[in-house]
Amino acid sequence: MADDDQPRIEHPNRKKASSKITRLLVIVLLLASAALVTIVTIGGWQTLAGAKPLQVLYILVYLVLAFFVARWSRGVLPLIAALAIVLLIFAAVSAPAWFARDSNGFTDPALPSDLLGLISALLVPVQILLIAVAMSGFRQAWNVEVEHGSDEEDDRPRRRDREQGGPSPAPA
Repeated sequence: MADDDQPRIEHPNRKKASSKITRLLVIVLLLASAALVTIVTIGGWQTLAGAKPLQVLYILVYLVLAFFVARWSRGVLPLIAALAIVLLIFAAVSAPAWFARDSNGFTDPALPSDLLGLISALLVPVQILLIAVAMSGFRQAWNVEVEHGSDEEDDRPRRRDREQGGPSPAPA
């Protein structure tokens, strides 16, 4: 079977500007979230008790999810939203704790506690945006496929002309 005999699959919703922008926003927000979590992880490594594996896992998962979104995988968008909700909760709880570390008796992290608290607080709106944009992308139906047969031409008016035996009338 030659390549010309293969049906051609088209994804019309992926060609829309809104879909392309949404995909780009999801990728940027995932990478920004991974960067912010990386800064908090590295900057507070000495003071993080049991959260080290979870934070490293979040960084890796967000990077992998960004890769899948770049490949137009719509199925990961609800997972992104769910993980963003969990990270939003962690960030909202941890930000005040980082600010409270300025007191005496706490181990000093590699970065100032106030900076780590600010970065944790910045994670909250980033995760809210990520949830909204991921769910918007899910509604755009990136997975819709239209199959075009090998005998089908891209230009439908020419096909209609050929079938009807003449050119179609021009609109007035």
